[in-house]
Amino acid sequence: MKKLNTLFTLLFLTFNLFAKAPKNQYVRIKTSYGECIIQLYNETPKHRDNFIKLAKAGFYNGTLFHRVIQNFMIQGGDPDSKNAKPGQALGEGDLKYTVDAEFRDSLFHKRGVLAAARDNNPKKASSASQFYLVEGKRFTDGQLDTLEQTRLKGRKIPPAQREYYKSVGGVPHLDQNYTVYGEIVSGLDMVDRIAAVKKDDKNRPLQDVPMTVSLLSKKECRRLDKILSF
Repeated sequence: MKKLNTLFTLLFLTFNLFAKAPKNQYVRIKTSYGECIIQLYNETPKHRDNFIKLAKAGFYNGTLFHRVIQNFMIQGGDPDSKNAKPGQALGEGDLKYTVDAEFRDSLFHKRGVLAAARDNNPKKASSASQFYLVEGKRFTDGQLDTLEQTRLKGRKIPPAQREYYKSVGGVPHLDQNYTVYGEIVSGLDMVDRIAAVKKDDKNRPLQDVPMTVSLLSKKECRRLDKILSF
């Protein structure tokens, strides 16, 4: 009987452990221009897990948003940006691996998404560390038609995504070329503030914009899952 009770206790604890596990992992990016909270997509597990690994290790803390283009995006995560001298060219730093591309038809470059930077490798594999947050802009039907014929090389933008680009905005010409793997669920105004700063001819802010990146606790993630499910 004692062994049976112990077994039931273990099963109960195991059930509750999994029952309380959050559906999504959320991360916080904090800067002097505010902070945002990002939901990492489960549909892109390689990028999700890589970002979690780096955030947990504190890798991003002290790195800069080193490339900022208004109405487009803000880019950061270059390891060379830590303690970079004023005016130093940035953007070439990385870790010694890449992350396989994870393109999903349902994930697109709408305003507020997190996506992976990369070089011009033929497999479109992502940088291990560099990422960008989309500010974007709104497009007209005519502009989207032109993009389909030119930069998207005939690829049609799905109707629902087209409406989003028209009403909210984004950067549609990057779709299916760079992996989108998360989105801002709170604090999107941080991106707008950073995108508007003064920068040099290489799009590096004249005043450094360092970041700290941290993982939200399981309790915080469960709370956000509940709020965002409504």
